[in-house]
Amino acid sequence: MIEITATVKIDESEIQFDFIRASGPGGQNVNKVATSVQLRFDVRNSPSLEPDIKERLIKLAGSRITEGGILIIQSSRYRTQDQNRADAIFKLTAIIQKALIRPKVRKTTRPSLTAKAARVNDKKQRGEIKRTRRINPKDLE
Repeated sequence: MIEITATVKIDESEIQFDFIRASGPGGQNVNKVATSVQLRFDVRNSPSLEPDIKERLIKLAGSRITEGGILIIQSSRYRTQDQNRADAIFKLTAIIQKALIRPKVRKTTRPSLTAKAARVNDKKQRGEIKRTRRINPKDLE
Protein backbone atom coordinates (compact mmCIF):
# COMPACT_ATOMS: atom_id res chain seq x y z
CA MET A 1 0.00 0.00 0.00
CA ILE A 2 1.19 3.46 -0.92
CA GLU A 3 0.04 5.94 1.71
CA ILE A 4 -0.84 9.35 0.31
CA THR A 5 -2.50 10.65 3.49
CA ALA A 6 -3.89 8.97 6.57
CA THR A 7 -7.21 8.41 4.79
CA VAL A 8 -6.11 7.90 1.16
CA LYS A 9 -4.09 4.82 0.29
CA ILE A 10 -3.43 3.23 -3.11
CA ASP A 11 -2.90 -0.48 -3.53
CA GLU A 12 0.30 -1.30 -5.41
CA SER A 13 -1.66 -3.64 -7.69
CA GLU A 14 -3.28 -0.54 -9.24
CA ILE A 15 0.12 0.69 -10.42
CA GLN A 16 2.05 -0.76 -13.34
CA PHE A 17 5.77 -0.18 -13.87
CA ASP A 18 7.53 -0.45 -17.24
CA PHE A 19 11.30 -0.18 -17.39
CA ILE A 20 12.68 1.40 -20.55
CA ARG A 21 16.02 2.68 -21.75
CA ALA A 22 16.77 6.20 -20.64
CA SER A 23 17.63 8.85 -23.20
CA GLY A 24 20.46 11.34 -22.97
CA PRO A 25 24.08 11.08 -21.82
CA GLY A 26 25.38 8.25 -19.70
CA GLY A 27 27.87 6.32 -21.80
CA GLN A 28 27.54 2.63 -22.55
CA ASN A 29 25.38 2.01 -19.49
CA VAL A 30 22.47 3.89 -21.11
CA ASN A 31 22.61 1.66 -24.17
CA LYS A 32 22.58 -1.59 -22.17
CA VAL A 33 20.41 -1.12 -19.10
CA ALA A 34 16.73 -0.16 -18.95
CA THR A 35 16.82 2.10 -15.89
CA SER A 36 14.14 4.64 -16.81
CA VAL A 37 10.75 3.94 -15.23
CA GLN A 38 7.31 4.56 -16.68
CA LEU A 39 4.59 4.41 -14.03
CA ARG A 40 0.99 3.84 -15.20
CA PHE A 41 -1.97 4.49 -12.93
CA ASP A 42 -5.57 4.07 -14.12
CA VAL A 43 -7.23 7.09 -12.53
CA ARG A 44 -10.78 6.55 -13.83
CA ASN A 45 -11.03 2.92 -12.65
CA SER A 46 -9.25 3.35 -9.33
CA PRO A 47 -11.37 2.26 -6.34
CA SER A 48 -9.02 4.10 -3.95
CA LEU A 49 -9.99 7.61 -5.03
CA GLU A 50 -13.28 9.48 -4.73
CA PRO A 51 -14.89 10.85 -7.94
CA ASP A 52 -14.18 14.53 -7.14
CA ILE A 53 -10.51 13.72 -6.45
CA LYS A 54 -10.33 11.83 -9.75
CA GLU A 55 -11.65 14.86 -11.66
CA ARG A 56 -9.15 17.22 -10.05
CA LEU A 57 -6.33 14.72 -10.68
CA ILE A 58 -7.24 14.47 -14.37
CA LYS A 59 -7.20 18.27 -14.65
CA LEU A 60 -3.87 18.55 -12.82
CA ALA A 61 -2.21 15.81 -14.88
CA GLY A 62 -2.76 17.66 -18.16
CA SER A 63 -0.79 16.04 -20.98
CA ARG A 64 0.46 13.22 -18.72
CA ILE A 65 -2.94 11.53 -18.84
CA THR A 66 -4.27 9.54 -21.80
CA GLU A 67 -7.78 9.69 -23.22
CA GLY A 68 -8.50 6.42 -21.43
CA GLY A 69 -7.76 8.05 -18.07
CA ILE A 70 -4.35 6.44 -17.49
CA LEU A 71 -1.79 8.67 -15.79
CA ILE A 72 1.76 8.13 -17.10
CA ILE A 73 4.68 9.36 -15.02
CA GLN A 74 8.22 8.90 -16.29
CA SER A 75 11.35 9.06 -14.18
CA SER A 76 14.92 8.77 -15.41
CA ARG A 77 16.71 11.05 -12.95
CA TYR A 78 18.79 8.32 -11.31
CA ARG A 79 21.03 5.51 -12.59
CA THR A 80 19.21 2.62 -10.95
CA GLN A 81 15.74 1.16 -11.44
CA ASP A 82 14.98 1.20 -7.71
CA GLN A 83 15.77 4.89 -7.32
CA ASN A 84 13.77 5.82 -10.44
CA ARG A 85 10.87 3.65 -9.25
CA ALA A 86 10.87 5.43 -5.88
CA ASP A 87 11.06 8.80 -7.66
CA ALA A 88 8.05 7.92 -9.86
CA ILE A 89 6.04 6.91 -6.78
CA PHE A 90 7.04 10.18 -5.10
CA LYS A 91 5.82 12.13 -8.15
CA LEU A 92 2.53 10.19 -8.10
CA THR A 93 1.94 10.88 -4.41
CA ALA A 94 2.76 14.57 -4.91
CA ILE A 95 0.23 15.02 -7.72
CA ILE A 96 -2.46 13.10 -5.80
CA GLN A 97 -1.83 15.25 -2.72
CA LYS A 98 -2.38 18.36 -4.87
CA ALA A 99 -5.63 16.85 -6.16
CA LEU A 100 -6.84 16.23 -2.59
CA ILE A 101 -6.96 19.97 -1.89
CA ARG A 102 -10.44 21.31 -2.65
CA PRO A 103 -10.35 24.71 -4.33
CA LYS A 104 -11.98 27.52 -2.41
CA VAL A 105 -15.41 28.50 -3.69
CA ARG A 106 -15.35 32.08 -4.89
CA LYS A 107 -18.06 34.26 -3.42
CA THR A 108 -19.23 36.95 -5.82
CA THR A 109 -18.92 40.40 -4.31
CA ARG A 110 -19.93 43.86 -5.41
CA PRO A 111 -18.09 47.14 -4.90
CA SER A 112 -19.54 49.36 -2.18
CA LEU A 113 -21.19 52.71 -2.92
CA THR A 114 -18.18 54.49 -1.44
CA ALA A 115 -15.79 52.55 -3.69
CA LYS A 116 -17.92 53.37 -6.77
CA ALA A 117 -18.01 57.06 -5.86
CA ALA A 118 -14.25 57.14 -5.30
CA ARG A 119 -13.66 55.49 -8.69
CA VAL A 120 -15.88 58.02 -10.48
CA ASN A 121 -14.17 60.88 -8.64
CA ASP A 122 -10.72 59.61 -9.69
CA LYS A 123 -11.89 59.36 -13.31
CA LYS A 124 -13.22 62.93 -13.21
CA GLN A 125 -9.94 64.24 -11.79
CA ARG A 126 -7.94 62.41 -14.45
CA GLY A 127 -10.22 63.78 -17.16
CA GLU A 128 -9.75 67.30 -15.82
CA ILE A 129 -5.97 66.90 -15.94
CA LYS A 130 -6.18 65.77 -19.58
CA ARG A 131 -8.56 68.60 -20.43
CA THR A 132 -6.03 71.18 -19.19
CA ARG A 133 -3.37 69.69 -21.48
CA ARG A 134 -5.45 70.19 -24.63
CA ILE A 135 -4.47 72.87 -27.09
CA ASN A 136 -7.28 75.01 -28.40
CA PRO A 137 -6.71 75.94 -32.08
CA LYS A 138 -8.16 79.44 -31.46
CA ASP A 139 -5.41 80.18 -28.92
CA LEU A 140 -2.72 79.59 -31.58
CA GLU A 141 -4.00 82.47 -33.79
